Amino acid sequence: MRRFLVVVLFLASLGAAFAGPKEEAKQVVNKWTQAFTESDVDGIVKLYATDALFFGTGSKTLFTKPDEIRKYFEAALLSNRPRGATVGDHSILVLSDTAVVITGMDTVTGTKDGNIYSANGRVTFVIEKRAPGWQIVHFHRSAMPN
Repeated sequence: MRRFLVVVLFLASLGAAFAGPKEEAKQVVNKWTQAFTESDVDGIVKLYATDALFFGTGSKTLFTKPDEIRKYFEAALLSNRPRGATVGDHSILVLSDTAVVITGMDTVTGTKDGNIYSANGRVTFVIEKRAPGWQIVHFHRSAMPN
């Protein structure tokens, strides 16, 4: 039994060791949805590069500064709680060992006046490997057209 456990642990460590750009970028999106769901403004903002380009669903202008992205998420996540986010059907395009595009359909949820609502949308993340790790360098979300 011990030998079996050692083999299982070894194989699990190999899988983690061979994670490539696709898997590492997907982990950033998973952290993004978790932070969104937890209304964790600090957690979500730290996923963005300091020079990230940002178009949120309610953005009327392109945000290019970290404080603008923070203000957006403070308004979005600290109201209508509890919040939620899931990324559904999506595609991942590996551009290089350091750049990945993830785009697809998502659903965000919230609570307003005691009623739960959901909004389907289209979302694109461009994630780049930089000095501190993988970061979102471009984000765009738009509401699903009728």
